[in-house]
Amino acid sequence: MRPFTSTISLEEARRRLTAAIRPIARTERVALADAAGRVVARTVTSGIDVPPFARSAMDGYAVVAADTAAAAPATPARLRIVDRIYTGQMPRVSIASGACAEIATGAPMPGGADAVVIVEDTTRTTDDAVEIFAAARPGQHISRRGADMSAGAVTVVAGDVLTPSRVGSLAAIGRADVEVYERPRVAILSTGSEVVDPGQTLAPGQIFDVNRFTLAALVAAHGGVPERHKAVHDSIDALTEALDRCADADLIVFSGGSSVGERDLILDVVSARGEMIFHGVAIKPGKPTAFALIRGRPLFGMPGNPTSCLSNAYVLLVPFLRATARLPPYQPRIVRVPLGRRIDSPVRRHQIYTVRLRDGVAHPAFKGSGDITSLSQADGYIEIPEEQSVIEEGALVEVTLF
Repeated sequence: MRPFTSTISLEEARRRLTAAIRPIARTERVALADAAGRVVARTVTSGIDVPPFARSAMDGYAVVAADTAAAAPATPARLRIVDRIYTGQMPRVSIASGACAEIATGAPMPGGADAVVIVEDTTRTTDDAVEIFAAARPGQHISRRGADMSAGAVTVVAGDVLTPSRVGSLAAIGRADVEVYERPRVAILSTGSEVVDPGQTLAPGQIFDVNRFTLAALVAAHGGVPERHKAVHDSIDALTEALDRCADADLIVFSGGSSVGERDLILDVVSARGEMIFHGVAIKPGKPTAFALIRGRPLFGMPGNPTSCLSNAYVLLVPFLRATARLPPYQPRIVRVPLGRRIDSPVRRHQIYTVRLRDGVAHPAFKGSGDITSLSQADGYIEIPEEQSVIEEGALVEVTLF
């Protein structure tokens, strides 16, 4: 067995990872229909006024406000209807004193009119006349030209994440596409001669590959493009060849082969090709997590056990990936609830402990680092600092929800 040479604290691991982050610089143009969630690479300004014309904000009548100054329920103002204006069509006449135009919400305002009276404050008397029962003030219920955005105004800023509303703002100025940062490509593969793909028949001593699928799902959810590679057998040649296949990725994630057994060869391969930044983190589960730079390209060596692999991916890989993708830090929902059962924790190791929430109480869900149901049947996790050895039943704990 080869012992860990220098296990570091979780805080130190995070510091070293932060120092190694290189936000992606490549950009691409994507259709607006595919732009949601992407990060803007170049600030966009509007080339037009939005709206491009003054328009009615309500269904009603476009009027000269002065004509309605004395209008009241007992003394309505009577106006002639000289036009009917619908969305998508321009007014045919201008409005003079004593006249008005029936108008739909969003339709262009006719010349001469300076207010809109809502239909609820009117009564049609004939096909060409209407009574107005409320005085209107100039500008009432009118969206002026450029009220939303004026030509030259900034629409989205480089670094913005394209939320649905920001996508809508680009559509409003007529943009069919937008320049965004590419998503980091993340090569994912599992190591171990015992690992086979789901769908195959298990031979004695074999297990199905879990980590390649959990990691890919997590990468896709946090701004990366997962590139799934076949599992690799335990040999220097096979691992070296696999590493070469991943050379074009922005980030490489190996699972398995980062522990201290004689057959955990990925560490030897990595050390021969690049710089090991750390190997061994004082965290449970997931102590054998490693991080290296291979010709400047970041590589995570995650534990092979499914719970260790995925929990450390949440804690270490996700923040690194999101920063590389130029996404804002992940802010999961956190709830504060009482603990349903005492938990003992090893000192000098920061523990990530999965829990289920039942009736407002956190119940331990952790089984073992090799059991994926420790996570799949959990609602979230609590963090137990390395200096704390026990959390008593009933103590309030903060649960980070998945």
